[in-house]
Amino acid sequence: MTKLPISVVIITLNEEAHIERCIRSAAFADDVVVVDSFSTDRTVEIAESCGARVFKEKWRGFGPQKAFATEQAKHPWVLALDADEALSPELCAEIVESFSDLDPEAGYLFPRKSYHLGRWIEHGGWYPDYQLRLYNKTKSQWNSAALHEKVEVKKTLKMKRDLLHWVFDNLSDQVVTNDRYSTLGAKQLAEEGKTFSYFKMIFKPFGKFVETYFVKCGFLDGLPGFIISMGAAYSLFLKFAKLWEIERAKKSSG
Repeated sequence: MTKLPISVVIITLNEEAHIERCIRSAAFADDVVVVDSFSTDRTVEIAESCGARVFKEKWRGFGPQKAFATEQAKHPWVLALDADEALSPELCAEIVESFSDLDPEAGYLFPRKSYHLGRWIEHGGWYPDYQLRLYNKTKSQWNSAALHEKVEVKKTLKMKRDLLHWVFDNLSDQVVTNDRYSTLGAKQLAEEGKTFSYFKMIFKPFGKFVETYFVKCGFLDGLPGFIISMGAAYSLFLKFAKLWEIERAKKSSG
């Protein structure tokens, strides 16, 4: 396969189960950069065996970490993937075919399809779940957000084929992830000056369940759809409960 002047950038921490699939899915790329936050498993070994240039870097937060990874890229065109993602063969073909016509000022959105609880999830707001993954680093940059990081671009364009995502290893992984992200979300609310509200803690989780399970047809994904909607509601509940905890801690220390 003829290599394209594209740098794949991936940030990792203990991703031995996913990293090889991720790297090999973008076989057309001339350069692969992995920035690892000192994994204790075989992530680094596997990434190097797949031809990646590996940099070890202390965790800075999602936005800053991805910005650092982008700085290491050899080429202006950067394909930023999460370790638990992989390009579908159809998306690979689409990128290769359209490469010569890419607009340097645009960021390219990929429709992302996630696999969880034994099936591809297509409802409940999970699909198409567009993610900006391809951009030219001379025209675009990551923001500094520790959560909900994004590439700041002048305009966005969409590709048609799917980016594949193995979102959680199992239900326990989902619970742990929801716990981690709700903590980050609560801290972000506090930093933005948002205050705790009983109303929001009670009704926003309920609204999230109705939105994902009924309005966005999560019920069409069977029992996994119900579990996902319940998890989304609980994660939102945790975020507001943790915001209350943060405020309580500040009052007691002050």
